[in-house]
Amino acid sequence: MDARSWAADNLAAKLLAGPWVPATLAAAIEAELGPGSKRTRGRLIGSLIALGREAYPPAPHRLAAHLRASKHFIVPRGRSVAAALDAPRFTPAESLAGLDIPILATSGDLADWLDLSIEQLDWLSDEKRTHGSTTREPLQHYRYTFLPKHSGPPRLIEAPKPRLKAIQRRILDEILAPVPVHDCAYGFVAGRSCLGGAQIHAGEALVACFDLANFFPSLGAARIHGIFRTLGYPWAVARHLTGLCSTATPPAMFRNAPAPEGLDRVTRALYANRHLPQGSPASPALANLAAWRLDRRLHGLARAAGANYTRYADDLAFSGDSAFAGRIVGFQRGVEHIVREEGFAVNGAKTRLMRRGTSQRVTGVVVNEHCNIGRAEFDTLKAILHNCTRLEPAGQNRAGVPDFRRHLEGRVAWVEQVNPARGVKLRAVFERVVWA
Repeated sequence: MDARSWAADNLAAKLLAGPWVPATLAAAIEAELGPGSKRTRGRLIGSLIALGREAYPPAPHRLAAHLRASKHFIVPRGRSVAAALDAPRFTPAESLAGLDIPILATSGDLADWLDLSIEQLDWLSDEKRTHGSTTREPLQHYRYTFLPKHSGPPRLIEAPKPRLKAIQRRILDEILAPVPVHDCAYGFVAGRSCLGGAQIHAGEALVACFDLANFFPSLGAARIHGIFRTLGYPWAVARHLTGLCSTATPPAMFRNAPAPEGLDRVTRALYANRHLPQGSPASPALANLAAWRLDRRLHGLARAAGANYTRYADDLAFSGDSAFAGRIVGFQRGVEHIVREEGFAVNGAKTRLMRRGTSQRVTGVVVNEHCNIGRAEFDTLKAILHNCTRLEPAGQNRAGVPDFRRHLEGRVAWVEQVNPARGVKLRAVFERVVWA
């Protein structure tokens, strides 16, 4: 191996050992190659950042090839380049060093942990990145369903097939679940709920709610890969874990959308790139971890304004007194600015500024004075239950819910949780229903 190839291989290993940001790349280059022209080094770093922009830091062999081919990669004469090709090690960030998660240093370790062969691991993690183009159902790892929403384009549910789903569940339980999330995150967190998040906003002068557009598809491979790297997994292991937990949607899937014109070009582009699938058991936990810095910044903004902040998945909620209400216009601009900087977008059509005297709702819970069920929602459910006691229950299932009895029981249980007094009344009616 000639000196240039040696230097390229070892510098590639050095660069991939740290965060993929300009300052870290510059420090690694200087450590390996010594001082050099700032202009030339700047152009080399710019090309490296661009190389990793599409997904996340490139594969070691691709990075080394890029260095060898770059005219900005200059190895000083007479300078020896230290070997950086150490064996990969599990090295978590200092703040996460004490987590009880599997120590996996190589792709072989990961395959053994999942009881897979390397070939099976490559296939299920879509190592060759062919899933986003295949139209053959047996070659796809997901099943696709479009669910209509009250407004806007339909929601695409990407449900992993059983084998991949079991793997994602294990990743969730043994790798992701032990990782702490921000205190303001209430969705899909053990011991927290949308009701607990809503209670924080009860009795305030103003409640402001914002919706993050395309939350799950906005979380691309770079963020997912970064999470696994921060947890300590070397590049190759993090790449496989990222592949197991993300997907690229084949364009042909959108032909089956009930309202394909509602899925704009930007939305389709998000799905075409690797992203968190809404339907995977691991996606909510990864989404919470990916939004940690967003939560930290929005929490800081809220504290500075004397307000409360919670997030339930893609729903951002803020509340405060009359002084906060008087500053809401500037505060809203601050929220939107932070959201953009963190790589998300606010769905302006769903922004709600709810003052005292109107119905204030957070994640569907009324919070004007205390948490409660909306009157119209309670009356509708009560009427359905009464009709079920007098008539055939099946005749009241106008929405065609597959398990109508369980569906109604779940709605009654929700009312019991939010407003126990009203829940007791509904439960009494539910128990009088004669089910076939």
